[in-house]
Amino acid sequence: MIKKANIENLEIVSSLAKSLWPDNNLDDLREEFTGILNDKEAAIFLQEDNGEFIGFAQCQLRHDYVEGCDSSPVGYLEGIYIKENRRRQGFAHDLLKACQKWACESDCLEFASDCELDNLDSLAFHLKMGFMEVNRIICFKKEL
Repeated sequence: MIKKANIENLEIVSSLAKSLWPDNNLDDLREEFTGILNDKEAAIFLQEDNGEFIGFAQCQLRHDYVEGCDSSPVGYLEGIYIKENRRRQGFAHDLLKACQKWACESDCLEFASDCELDNLDSLAFHLKMGFMEVNRIICFKKEL
């Protein structure tokens, strides 16, 4: 079962996000997701199975330029996670569908995402879900 998360689900969302982004501090994730859960241009969907929350997907509207897209706003998959022992059962596909439906209801004509160049699992997932690769970049930074 998929449900749209609300502020009462903050601990669940933050805990799942910590699994996806383990280098982040849990308190920082709680603060970030408090804002996201209260943002009308963002949505988080939770995947529940047999009474256990096993995954989430975060999406939002992007009004700035999105690589390969021609319209605005664009629905954007910011993150998607399924607990390791529950993967390859269609749950991520269902979460992605919920995000895409939300984006359509938000008047989006396009839906986009990204992944790190070396994240081959994420690349394979995106391609399997019907995304097409539109660009590869390497970003640089210089301290001043």
